[in-house]
Amino acid sequence: MEDRIVLRNVMKLTGEAIDFVIDQGILVEIVEPGQGEGAVIDCTGMYVCSGWIDLHVHAFPELEPYGDEVDEIGVKQGVTTIVDAGSTGANRIDELLASAREAKTNVLAFLNISRIGLERVDELSNPAWIDRQAVRDAVSTYDDFIVGLKARMSRSVVGESGLEPLQVARELSVETGKPLMVHIGSGPPDIEEIVPLLEANDVITHYLNGKKNNLFNDNMKPLSVLCDALARGVQLDVGHGTASFSFKVAEAAREHGIQFNTISTDMYRGNRIGGPVYSMANLLTKFLTLGYSLQEVIDGVTVNPARWLGKPELAHIKVGEPANVTLFSVQDQEVTLIDSEGEERVSTKTITAEGVFARGEYIKC
Repeated sequence: MEDRIVLRNVMKLTGEAIDFVIDQGILVEIVEPGQGEGAVIDCTGMYVCSGWIDLHVHAFPELEPYGDEVDEIGVKQGVTTIVDAGSTGANRIDELLASAREAKTNVLAFLNISRIGLERVDELSNPAWIDRQAVRDAVSTYDDFIVGLKARMSRSVVGESGLEPLQVARELSVETGKPLMVHIGSGPPDIEEIVPLLEANDVITHYLNGKKNNLFNDNMKPLSVLCDALARGVQLDVGHGTASFSFKVAEAAREHGIQFNTISTDMYRGNRIGGPVYSMANLLTKFLTLGYSLQEVIDGVTVNPARWLGKPELAHIKVGEPANVTLFSVQDQEVTLIDSEGEERVSTKTITAEGVFARGEYIKC
């Protein structure tokens, strides 16, 4: 590819058309459409925004069932930054970092509080696997790479350990200064025991799951523990995944003003290929269908996660800085969408990832 390229006739979210001129990976000009000089990539009909960020994926390909290749769930999805959500614990976090350095996608990570990570799917069932010193050492060694600690608080993961892993995670969060991402699912532990342990800047992922132990009562109204948590500054992450997104719950949440902070896929090989996730664009289409504006949807994968990460530069588009952008289109096209419960909704508009510019390279999706 030429050193100097022009993303010709891209649109801001406002619909205004512009040319992006990128020279050796640096955004050097934003000019009127047709005015940019260089090797032209025709982007007519495409929107441009800062690079999408997926706050919850599983990017350690060796692990089954929760593993995948970094770039398959990153730049090939239109996502320039992924955050691995606890695939690895202290035992193998160095391997994840080594893999990240070879990828075209920017990678960050939550450290699983279990040293074995997702080598087993009951990783918090044995207290011996939660090595406090190993967590402290890993955070100290990989402080820039590790953005938080991960605890999966559902029955199949914790077994007889109950609430204890989360109590340990809370203590480790205080000691390391790293916030928690907490997976919620089937109980026990009961959701009304879990949520009160979360503090400002902690993240509840899978907040729209349709399981019995969720954040909404039988009348689909938000639980008081959820409202209290939001008042404390706890963040809500979608984390769609194979079994953790319900249209009915999402519709109730929107009706009651319970809105996501971040839209994430919880993507790995199985739910990418076989669904119901398929792609980040498919997930964003679901939120358009729920009635959120395009600006709200895109904020959920750009400015909001960048703010949570404490890396506002990931959501900047500035002349003189490295280009980190996603190109996407919104087409008048009917598509049938499916959630984790098998429920379907039909959308008349479809978001499609078209390409990214990341790490000095244009990559077509």
